[in-house]
Amino acid sequence: MKKKKLMDKRPSWDEYFLEMAALVSKRSTCLRRSVGAVLVRDKRILATGYNGAPSGLKHCIEVGCMRQKLGIPSGERHELCRALHAEQNALIQSSLHGISVKGATLYATNQPCVICAKMLINAGIKEIVIAQGYPDKLAMDFLRQAKIKVRKI
Repeated sequence: MKKKKLMDKRPSWDEYFLEMAALVSKRSTCLRRSVGAVLVRDKRILATGYNGAPSGLKHCIEVGCMRQKLGIPSGERHELCRALHAEQNALIQSSLHGISVKGATLYATNQPCVICAKMLINAGIKEIVIAQGYPDKLAMDFLRQAKIKVRKI
C-alpha cells in the first residue's frame, strides 16, 4: 500500500519538467512576467533559461520597465524590452556550451512569443509543453506551420 501512495505522488515527466521551468522562472528579473524554460531531450535537461537582461547589464528590477512606463500591452513591442526571453536564454546557454537542441522538447511556463517561436523552429525543437498561454496568435500559427506540437498542461 505504501508503494502505491508513493507512485501516486510521483510526477509525470511533463509535470516534473514544467515544475522545473516554474522553479527556473523564480530567477526572472522582469517586472511584468516571470518566465522559465527548460530544454529537454531523452528525459535529460540540456539547458535552462529565465527572462532577464543580458549578462552584465542592469536588470529591470534595478532600472524599471520601459514597456510598463509606456503602457505597452503584453505581447507587443518586444524590441523595447531590455530582457531576453526565457526561451532565448535557454537556446543561448545551450549554444555557449556546445549542446545541440535539435529534436529537443521545450518546457516553459508560458507559450513562446513569435520571436522565440521563430528561434525554436530554426533550432530544431520538436515539441513545446507549456503551463500557460500568451497573447500571440502569430506564434501559434508559425509553430503549427512548422509542425511543432504544442501541448498545454
